[in-house]
Order: sequence, then structure tokens, then C-alpha cells
Amino acid sequence: MSSNSAGRTWAIQEVSRRTPRVFNWPVDKDGNARKVSDFYGINTFTGKTMRDKLPKNIYSRLQETIKKGTKLDKSLANEVAHGIKEWALENGVTHFTHWFQPQTGLTAEKHDAFITYEYEGVVIERFSGSQLIQSEPDASSFPSGGMRATFEARGYTAWDASSPIFINEDANGKTLCIPSVFISYYGQALDNKTPLLRSMVTLNASALKVLKLFGSKAERVVPTLGAEQEYFLIDQAFYNLRPDLISAGRTLIGAKPPKGQELEDHYFGSIKDRILAFMQEVEFELYKLGVPMKTRHNEVAPSQYETAPIFEEVNVAADHNQMTMEMLRAVAKRHNLALLLHEKPFAGINGSGKHNNWALSDDLGNNLLEPGKTPSENLQFLVFLVASLKAVHKRSGVMRAAIAGSGNDHRLGANEAPPAIISAFLGEQLTGILDDIEKGEVTAQNSEERLIAMGISQLPDITRDYTDRNRTSPFAFTGNKFEFRAVASSASVSVPMAYLNAAVGEALDELYDAITAKTGGGTEFKKAILEVVRDAVIETKSVRFEGNGYSQEWVEEAARRGLLNLAKTPEALAQLVTPSAIEFFEKKGIFTPEEVEARYHVNLERYIKDIEIEVHALKDIVRSMVMPAAFQYQERLATSIKSVRDILGDKYTTEQTKELTNVAAAISRLQEGLVTLSHKYEQAESMEDVPAQAAFFASDIMPAMSDIREVADYLEEVVADDLWPLPKYREILFIV
Repeated sequence: MSSNSAGRTWAIQEVSRRTPRVFNWPVDKDGNARKVSDFYGINTFTGKTMRDKLPKNIYSRLQETIKKGTKLDKSLANEVAHGIKEWALENGVTHFTHWFQPQTGLTAEKHDAFITYEYEGVVIERFSGSQLIQSEPDASSFPSGGMRATFEARGYTAWDASSPIFINEDANGKTLCIPSVFISYYGQALDNKTPLLRSMVTLNASALKVLKLFGSKAERVVPTLGAEQEYFLIDQAFYNLRPDLISAGRTLIGAKPPKGQELEDHYFGSIKDRILAFMQEVEFELYKLGVPMKTRHNEVAPSQYETAPIFEEVNVAADHNQMTMEMLRAVAKRHNLALLLHEKPFAGINGSGKHNNWALSDDLGNNLLEPGKTPSENLQFLVFLVASLKAVHKRSGVMRAAIAGSGNDHRLGANEAPPAIISAFLGEQLTGILDDIEKGEVTAQNSEERLIAMGISQLPDITRDYTDRNRTSPFAFTGNKFEFRAVASSASVSVPMAYLNAAVGEALDELYDAITAKTGGGTEFKKAILEVVRDAVIETKSVRFEGNGYSQEWVEEAARRGLLNLAKTPEALAQLVTPSAIEFFEKKGIFTPEEVEARYHVNLERYIKDIEIEVHALKDIVRSMVMPAAFQYQERLATSIKSVRDILGDKYTTEQTKELTNVAAAISRLQEGLVTLSHKYEQAESMEDVPAQAAFFASDIMPAMSDIREVADYLEEVVADDLWPLPKYREILFIV
């Protein structure tokens, strides 16, 4: 065995010996496994816990803050903090932290002990209202887009009372985590949570105005979210031998294995024992945190999986998705597995996304995107439906920017995921209804079991649950919700949901103004609704598409319709700073113009840094691992050919010489590719204009990296297996 492949061989043997990890599911006094409902949320400061720990009047006022989004009264803070501290100490907590979402896409925390000095060095546990409400981490060390400099370090975290406080357990202790927003000294948003909360406020106001037109008694409207999380799991031994996975989160080289996902046998297949054990432990830990995980299954690609929760209010769902990603990563290590959340960790097979199932609910328990049982309810449904279409139509550029990133560039449109063209899918039935509304026609229906009679002569009946699914659509209506399928698997859901909320709020404002203008001019209410809906149907027709979003025909058709096709991150992010987008964000209270510019530059710089890391990792792997293996194989071939030729002459060496020539040529191409990549990288580094630099990375650096990969993958296929140092796809993806 060559020393080159010793690591691979060891890893294969090690993985083959793995057995499922066993963890201790809680049991009752008789030794029977406890129900999930027995321990669900035990590490969360839930409503029930609040009732137990807080005075009745304090509890009621805090619930008012949580349920209605009213401002937290500082006079409550000390009482609430005392109750939280007592609960935390009873559960063995020693530290607390404001847990927030900086613009890294991850979460951040700074831990402080509860202890404080009293007289004569006596230590006691204390937690004040001011400590609960606010903390002060260094704002200059997080991405800010220039809003904070090193000498302007002050930033604040502030408690988001609408999201449950929770306890994070680790091997040696427990920490109280206080979900928070992160803002600058001057109040600018430095995180992903603040714009989401702002968007909920503006959407609530816009939706309530429309609901009041229909006589609704609702006092609050909230967007809800169920975020399906896709991910890959591979063995830690293979992961440790892949410098590209460690540095970049994806394989920068790697030849296609003989078997990938062609047989379609992994999707919904039987879950392997090790993976099922991992899933069960993840769910156990998340249940304790009050995260309502519902579904688990194999995804399409080998070693790819998915988990999905029950719907929650969008800000809580956003926090829970961050907690889910962190828990997946932490539990994976316990099982000697590595979690991969990159959107395209392996070439040639499906990548991972995060399907955001979004809807609107009022505080009376009504889903505003579900057809109703009365004429008025169905008219209301149509208004909220076309508002969603108007949002996608008018703000497609902003929505594309919300999902932009170097990882998602590899996934979007790659015959597995929605394309970079933002369009909406409604299904045959709803499309027919909107077409009839546009034409002013009525479609006769006669299957009473599947229809809900609207009772309005101008409208056809609406079929319940008649919408099909279209996996190629980035924004698909699926019965009573929209599924924003194009969100990146590693990303925070806060940003795309904030932009969607704001866009729908803007659309609802426009519809409200149009309806009230007509009724104010004397048009009967129902007729005014129909006329406004019809105008919106015509206006948004270009963004509705029912066909195959993967096809080249759709790319051409979308261009004829005037839809944006922003394939690369730099051009997508540029949509954030168009005059229209800046005005939109400011008008809806999501960002100031300064905050928009800052977001744009933070995301551009992240894109550049991601690819810079990949460039350095690729060069290192090729120089230190691929080329040495190729040189050894070249020498082995040359020595073999010379030996054969010395004994038998040239008669039997023709094909062998061709093989040697091909390998030598590949090595030469690899060397030339490295030179080209280095020159282009130096050229990029010399650019002072950041947008131009990012565009150059997309147009020149990425293709240069692809050229190197093509040659390296060829060499992987021909170099003797005992010389190849990197774990191959056939091992990484299929040995678990």
C-alpha cells in the first residue's frame, strides 16, 4: 500500500467498524420510555413556566408584550429577570448570554456569569432587569458594511421578548440564552433578526387595513413559517482527509462516482441505523428546547437528508432554524459524523436548500392564504393571493438578492433546484381561476365534494387542496401557503423572510389604496374587489409560470417576458441598491438607505472572501496532493513502458505510451491552470472597486477554478488508486 492512500485506507476501515451511537432517552419510574410531550420544552422559558415563576400581573403584562408586539415596559424587567434567574438556577445554569444573529449567517454569544461580589468578597447570583434587556458586545468585529469601525466598537444586543428564552446544555454546564437583536450605538441594524422584526410590524399594519375592509375583528396578523432543512452527513474520518471540505465546505475537486443518484433509490428510502440514531438524538435535544420537529427522511442525493418542523410565527421559526442547524452540527460530532450545510458540497448530485413554507395568520386563528367557506372569505383570499403575486412580480430582484451567495450560485438552476429566475407557481386550478377572472368568464364546476361554493356569480368555485407541486418553481403555492424553495441551506431564513414580508406588505398597501379609491368613488364593495383583483392578475401575469423551470425554453420565455435572470451573486446583490429598492426598504421601515448600502457591501465582501478561501484551498490541494500523486503515476508509467520496451521492443507499448502522454499532458494543463488562476487572482486583488472585483471573481476566477477541477477530476479517474490521497465520492457518499 502506498503511503499516499494510507489515510484513505484507514478511514474506510474505521468507518466500516462504526456502530450506531446509543443515547439515553428519558424513562419513567417503571423504565418505560417517556412521551415527547412529557419533556417537550423543559429547557425553554415557556408560558407555563412564566406563570409559575412570575407574579400574575407581571405575567399578564409580559404576555401582552409577547402576543401583541407591544414595547416591553422597563418597570417589568427586574421582576421578569428575577423569575428567569430563579428558573435558570434551579436547572443548573451558571451563565447567561444574549444570543443573536450577526450578518455571518451564524449565531453569536458572549457569556456572563450570574455571580457578583457583595461585601467582604461574598459571591451571590444576581440577574437584573438591565442585564436581561441589554448587553454590549463589540460591534466592530462583526460585519457591518462600514457602519462600525474598530475605533467605533460600541454595539448593543436587546432582548427579543417575542422569542422564548432557552437553556443550552453542553458537556460541562448550562447557559441561559436570551434571543436578541444586535444594533449599533446609533440604532442601525447590524444583524439579521432586526429587519425580520421590522418587516413583521409593517406587514401586520398593512394586512390589518385590508382585513378591516372585510369587517374582520382581528387585531394582529403574523407571517408563519415552516422551514424544511436539507443537509448532508458524511463520516468524520473522510471529512478530516478533505482539506476543501474543512476550508470551503464543499469539494473543490472530485470525480463523479460510477453510481450517484441515478437509481433514485435514496429518496425516502430506509434510513441507515447510524443516521437514524443521529436523527433521533437531534430531535430529542430539540424537543427539550421547544423546537417542534415533525419530519425526517432521506433526500434525493446519497448521504443527503431533510428535517422539517411544524409551522410557527416567523421570528420564532427563524430562531428555531438557527438552533436546528447548530444542534445538527453538535450532535453529528457525537456520532463521528460531519454535517455539511453547503448548498453544493458535491458536484454532479443534488445540492441542499431550505424550503420556506410561508403563510399569513390572524390572531383569530385564520390562515389568510386558505380559501374560505363564504363569498366574503374567498374574496379576501383572492386579495391576499394576488398580493403575494404582486410582491414576487414587483420585488423579484430584491427576493433574488435575499438568497444570493457563492454556495447558492452552484445550486440554483442546476437541474435540481429552482432557477435564478424568480417566478410563481399556482397550479392548474388556481391558474384557471385567475385566467377566468382576467377574461371576465365563469368556469362551471360540478364536483361538490372538492369545491367550495363562493356564491358570487363573477367568480368560479375554488377547489380545496387542488394545487399540484412544482419542484422547479422558486415560489410555489401549495394549498394554503407559498413555498419559497430557492433559499440557501446554510443561510439564515431571517433575511429572505424579511424581504418577502415587506414586499407583501407593500402590495397590500397598493391593493388597499386601489379598493378604497373605487369604493370612495361609488363602486359597490364586491365589485371593487373584483376589479382590483383583475387588474392585479393582469399586472402579474408575466411572473406566473406552470412549466419546467429547469428547461432552456423557460430561460428564453422568461427573457421575452422581461423577467430578471440573475445567475450570479454580484449581479443579484446589485438589486439591493437600485433606487427603487432603496426607496422600498426605507418606505416599509426595513432599512435606512445607509443600512441598505451596508448590507450590500457586507454580502459582496462575503462573496469575495468565500471564493478567496476556495482559491487558496484549491491551489494547496492541487500542489500538495494531486500533482505529487500524478507525478508518481507518471513515473510509474514511464518506468513500466521503458521496462517493456527494453525486453519486447515497441510492439506492445503504443497504447501505454498514449496513456503516459495523456497523463503528462494533464499535468502540464494543471500547471498552466494554476499559473492562470494565480495571475487572475493577482489581477482581482489589485482592484479597488469592490463590485467590479466581485464581478471579476464570478466571470474569471470561478471559470479558472472549474478548468483546474476538470483536469484534476480526470487525473483522479486514471491515477492508480493506491496513489490517490483524497477520499473519493464513492467512499464519502456511500460508506456510512
